[in-house]
Amino acid sequence: MTSKDQSTNIRFTPGWWGLVIALGILVIWAVVLFFLLSRPLTAFTWWLIPAILLQTHLYTGIFITAHDAMHGTVAPLRWLNDGVGWVAATLFAFNYWPRLYRNHHRHHRHVGTADDPDVHQGPFWKWYIFFLKQYITWPQVVLMALTYNGLSLLFQQVNVALFWMIPALLSTLQLFYFGTYLPHKGSFPKANRHHSDSLRKNHLWAFLSCYFFGYHYEHHELPHVPWWQLHRVKGTLSVPLKES
Repeated sequence: MTSKDQSTNIRFTPGWWGLVIALGILVIWAVVLFFLLSRPLTAFTWWLIPAILLQTHLYTGIFITAHDAMHGTVAPLRWLNDGVGWVAATLFAFNYWPRLYRNHHRHHRHVGTADDPDVHQGPFWKWYIFFLKQYITWPQVVLMALTYNGLSLLFQQVNVALFWMIPALLSTLQLFYFGTYLPHKGSFPKANRHHSDSLRKNHLWAFLSCYFFGYHYEHHELPHVPWWQLHRVKGTLSVPLKES
């Protein structure tokens, strides 16, 4: 699948690299999770917080993988691309792929309007709760509870809470803050048809904060550019300044 932006004349052909990167994130997350769950808590000492932050970042990568699959950039074969999307969405707190897919494309079509399921101008926490309500369902909550209890039978419950439950919650906050709140808060000029801002060019911070998803105007302008190639278009597009 190839995407081309006329203003940059850069072509993007993820091919099978999208699948390699997607599977790499899923495998690393699973391996790290098993390692963290199976170690006695006394073994972590000073690196407990870094371990939680690492797992949070990997959880965020799982959602970004599902997000790329929604735009068809994980694999050149549709069934394989969607299959990886299903798996990634499920691993990310049992999100339901069709609902996620439908809402995300509504966001792109109606960004900044009353029909946008993601944007809700207002105080941070009020917006965050509104955002969660669009995606969290009671079946998800039940599945999370069952999985938590099931994992607690196999591993120490405190490990399950610290390295499975808490990172899942923190990653939703990370995704919301860097991928929705910062890019879309405030008012935008009419020239900004995406109602989106963009992080200043800093590839290291852009990756650590949210897998380059902070380059948000670029993502809306070029939705078929995978996350791992977004840095290539940073600085090539003219982003209309935000009014507030």
